[in-house]
Amino acid sequence: MTTKKFEGIIVPHITPFTEKGELNLEALRTCTRFWIENGVDGLMPCGSNGEAPYLAREERQKIIATVLEEAKKGVTVMAGTGAPSTWETIRLTKDAADLGVDAAVVVTPYYFRLSNREIISHYKAVLEAVDIPIILYSVPKFTGYALEPAVIAELAKEYSNVAGVKDSSGNIATITETISLIGKKIAVLAGTADTVLPTLTLGGKGAVIAIANPFPKLCTRLYKAYRENRLEEAAKLQRKATHINEILVKKYNQLSAIKEAMRMLGLPAGYPRKPALPLSETEKAEIKSLLEAFMAEQA
Repeated sequence: MTTKKFEGIIVPHITPFTEKGELNLEALRTCTRFWIENGVDGLMPCGSNGEAPYLAREERQKIIATVLEEAKKGVTVMAGTGAPSTWETIRLTKDAADLGVDAAVVVTPYYFRLSNREIISHYKAVLEAVDIPIILYSVPKFTGYALEPAVIAELAKEYSNVAGVKDSSGNIATITETISLIGKKIAVLAGTADTVLPTLTLGGKGAVIAIANPFPKLCTRLYKAYRENRLEEAAKLQRKATHINEILVKKYNQLSAIKEAMRMLGLPAGYPRKPALPLSETEKAEIKSLLEAFMAEQA
């Protein structure tokens, strides 16, 4: 298994589509170079922001292969491989392992609500089927339920290939409990931009956050300021990140808003895949105002 550490700022990145909904791999290459050039520590293809539920198996393979080609050995690549069924999750995780990813990020099964016994059984089957590091992924906003700290701890204690957890609950109490139970053994990663600095302060290792798509440098500056004990600066950057997150991720459909922000910055983010639609003109105007205010602060 890889010896890479899962820490720092990791981009759960978008998947560029054409207006007709087709993959645009050249645009993905351009965006990948942008994220790497702006200092991110890792890339996460085929996650929530990558519109994974809308991707066919073959599309996932093409996306992961493209990102790996661009990343080479410079940054960590941890691909999303979760699916509603255990069978499909294992198949997608094996695909990612065969392509050479550093880790797989496995979201809790969605659509049907599961008991903890069923969740544990699901993850055990995945962990026993592959020999690569696994990052557990809790995102109740999309799945309808959170991965409990006790479940994370049980899996991490039994399986050495549990390398971390991406907690996108936004719940600091849950993150705190996870770090207390198992934070010395695995990497606890903030999954929402408003919890980056609190998670790091509590003992977390980094963040996998949507706003790093258009604003990778802001996110890497925040992480670096914390690591270098420049806490006043880190707090200031956290406030900016939280404000951006409120608009791009919480107020609008984040698939569309993130891509619109990137497009306004000159990046070929493409279109969201239907049923998601591009933002309305009114919504675009607010994104434009957000970007103008951000750029004015940087001047």
